[in-house]
This record gives sequence, structure tokens and C-alpha cells, in this order.
Amino acid sequence: MTAILESALYVDDLDAAEAFYRDVMGLERIARVEGRHVFFRCGHGVLLLFDPAQTVKPPAPDARLPVPPHGATGQGHLCFAGTEDEIERWKAQLESRGVAIEADFRWPSSKPDEPSGGRSIYFRDPAGNSLEIANPKIWGL
Repeated sequence: MTAILESALYVDDLDAAEAFYRDVMGLERIARVEGRHVFFRCGHGVLLLFDPAQTVKPPAPDARLPVPPHGATGQGHLCFAGTEDEIERWKAQLESRGVAIEADFRWPSSKPDEPSGGRSIYFRDPAGNSLEIANPKIWGL
């Protein structure tokens, strides 16, 4: 494997989620099926937002795309990559849009010659999912 192609979060209000990820996060919408899902491009990957009440239903026997049932309940987590400067800009942007920053800290470094392993900020989407923007240094990347 070389990358994660898709990441999924489950939301209870597709309209609110779409507005947040489009207007606040600045992602490009690439697909929507009313009442079921909305998908966004994010760098070289795709963010899938699903209504779990719909995705737990099995596909019809003659479905063109027989995707197996899936879903989750509760608050999920997703982390976006950002440089130190991007994280600072995102923090200001989110706060200016009324999005509360729940945590802002630096991770310890796993390398003795580096004082910090990178920074993370945490906040929530309208469905309560925990979102993070972090410097890839937190994973040694």
C-alpha cells in the first residue's frame, strides 16, 4: 500500500456537513446523492461523508454498484496534514468562522535532535466528529 485513497465520516445532517466542508474547510465537492452521501476531494484523496442510516442498508440484488453495508455511530476522527504556518492560518480561519479550537499543542519529538514532534489543533464538525490539523512530523513524516 502507498496511501489511503478514501476516508469516511458519518454525519446526521448532510446539508450541514456539506456546508461546513465546502465553506469552512474549502474542499471541492465531487459527488452527492441526496439523503445518502456527499464526497469531497482533499489533496490526492477523497473524504466520504455518509448518512449511516442509509449506508447500513444492503444494496439491491441488481445494484450497479453493490457496495456492502457499512456505517458507524458516535464521533469519528480525521486528521488533515498541514505545515506549521498552515496550522496557524487554519486556526485563525476556524475561529473567525465561530469554530471552537478544543486543543492546540505540540507533540513530543521521537528524535533527540528535534525539540518538537509537530503541532496539532483539534475542532469539531457539525456532526461532532473530531477533526485535527497536524504537522506530519507527529508521525515522523
